[in-house]
Amino acid sequence: MTKNIVVIGAGPAGYPAALKAASLGANVTLIEKNAIGGVCLNCGCIPSKSLLDAAHRFDIAAGLKNLAEEDNVGATPSWQKISARREEVILKLRAGINALLKAKKVNVITGEAKFLNDKEIETNGQKIPFDAAIIAAGTHSFIPQLFEEHRHNILDNSTVFNIKELPKTVTIIGGGVIGCEFASLFNSLGAKVNIVEMMPALVTGEDETSARVLANSFAKRGINILAGKTAEKFEVKDGKKFITLAGGEVLESDAVLVAVGRAAHLGGLGLENIGVSWTRRGVEVNPQTMQIKENIFAAGDVTGLCLLAHAATRQGEVAAANALGHKEIYDNNLIPRAMYTNPEISSIGLNKTQAEKAGYKVKVNRAFFAANGRALTQEETDGQIQIISEENSGKILGAAIAGANASEMIHIFSVAMAAGMTTARLKNIVFAHPSLSEIIAEALNK
Repeated sequence: MTKNIVVIGAGPAGYPAALKAASLGANVTLIEKNAIGGVCLNCGCIPSKSLLDAAHRFDIAAGLKNLAEEDNVGATPSWQKISARREEVILKLRAGINALLKAKKVNVITGEAKFLNDKEIETNGQKIPFDAAIIAAGTHSFIPQLFEEHRHNILDNSTVFNIKELPKTVTIIGGGVIGCEFASLFNSLGAKVNIVEMMPALVTGEDETSARVLANSFAKRGINILAGKTAEKFEVKDGKKFITLAGGEVLESDAVLVAVGRAAHLGGLGLENIGVSWTRRGVEVNPQTMQIKENIFAAGDVTGLCLLAHAATRQGEVAAANALGHKEIYDNNLIPRAMYTNPEISSIGLNKTQAEKAGYKVKVNRAFFAANGRALTQEETDGQIQIISEENSGKILGAAIAGANASEMIHIFSVAMAAGMTTARLKNIVFAHPSLSEIIAEALNK
């Protein structure tokens, strides 16, 4: 008997869940109140990477003066052209997703969803029965009370794409992934950037050595890092934004971007009608099967397991499979993490501190981009790699890369860890010369 599956949210968790369920023979209804693709496609991963690519190109252009006969080889960024390219990319990808959903005969409804009970959902006044439901409603920016009353004068990860021109000065509240990516972006495009982070260092959830590489690089580029600081007052005078920090220091800027975290987008879904409790962090799920209870599943940011699009996609597929009786497992430890700053930061699995806390006797293999031939030829020598393994067995527990192309190289460790490889086996892999990936062999030979 064909099952009816309802998916709430068409972001990177929801639409893959719908496609997976449809491919397994279910009748699928996908409900999305905004645009197909969710935050990731429309105001997150994809548009920000389009902008960061533009920023990186201007970084390269700035370095051409060292190789040219004359000094006038620079270029002036056009925010309008950069923004137009970003929008074009979004439209192409959105069209592709819609085509996939249509091909799989997924019933897509634009509207808000609300559970009536554990067998029925309502949207646009229509009652839809279901055998299983997958909640993939995503998250929105969390805005602290200090800035909440000034929403029209601040930017978040969504509204930052709507600015009409590049600001000359930007203050970013929050030194996490989003804050650091936009700091890198605005700095490369010529803005003066301040980062205010309440923790003692940037991206505190990342490997400490990678975070230091990033902070040192940012400092060399003129980004003003104010770690261990909090904002206590926000004012707007004559179009300028003024932030007073604890201690009295005042920062003046043209724009303020608040990037201090995310909040689950679950209000109004009627979760109380199906006996599911939730917090700002999301709902509690089985971290392997994505099941909340009986026929209710969740995927993506609302699970709180890993706020990354590719993690959401895998969770959505696992949720769909399990909702239809196919046994699949999600493994959070095999999800690579990447920051598209300059230099890039990426990691997977455990870092040294986490591995030691887990009871492992740890070995760390390290190498530096400054000794890598390809990095030297490209003048991209900032950074290093760390490979974390269990000392006795050589089992690879994790890796962290800070440097050029880190977001691509980390997948070597994704494959290695999924295959259960040891450092000895990985050491036998031959890497092309010269290549940035050779740094992996260099680290393993130490």
